[in-house]
Amino acid sequence: MDAKLWSDMLHLGVPVLEKILRPILVYAFLVVGLRLAGKRELAQLNAFDLVVLLTLSNTVQNAIIGDDNSVSGGVIGATTLLVVNYAVVRFLYGHQRLDQLLEGAATVLIDHGEIQRQELKQDLITIAELEAAAHKQGLGSLDEVERAVIETGGTISFTAKKPSAESTRHDEVLVRLDAISQQLAALSRSPTAPSA
Repeated sequence: MDAKLWSDMLHLGVPVLEKILRPILVYAFLVVGLRLAGKRELAQLNAFDLVVLLTLSNTVQNAIIGDDNSVSGGVIGATTLLVVNYAVVRFLYGHQRLDQLLEGAATVLIDHGEIQRQELKQDLITIAELEAAAHKQGLGSLDEVERAVIETGGTISFTAKKPSAESTRHDEVLVRLDAISQQLAALSRSPTAPSA
């Protein structure tokens, strides 16, 4: 193997402290930026949201690695991001109020079957986007939704007004299984007829 190859792969182009500080600063910026952008960006409700997230990662890449393309530099940067994220999550686990401040709170978009238009407007979610999210979860229309909530991570959870056909079939099967179990128990308790 060529010594220059190993040198190029492992030699850091920037100081180690800089390799550690760059990901920390970018991490902090992204946490604040995504919090200010709202839950919508994380929900990726349309192609524009997805494009923003994909280009965002590419945009901050150079800020994280600097003028260093070495494997060592990449490992240091990735390790720093993982350690910082672990430390932040662990710290926020014990500090619920700070966690809620940073992550925000879930937003109710449909309550008791009524669309909360002010909440949709605040989170910049259109009716069409909400319908598309409901369709992804197997609901035919928003008329079938009792409650919809966009969680802090961008996931939209739906609760149906009436049970789905699959849920109804499941319940029917359970009732039939209970009846069969009771019949089997009754048969096992009854005395057997004497043989002639």
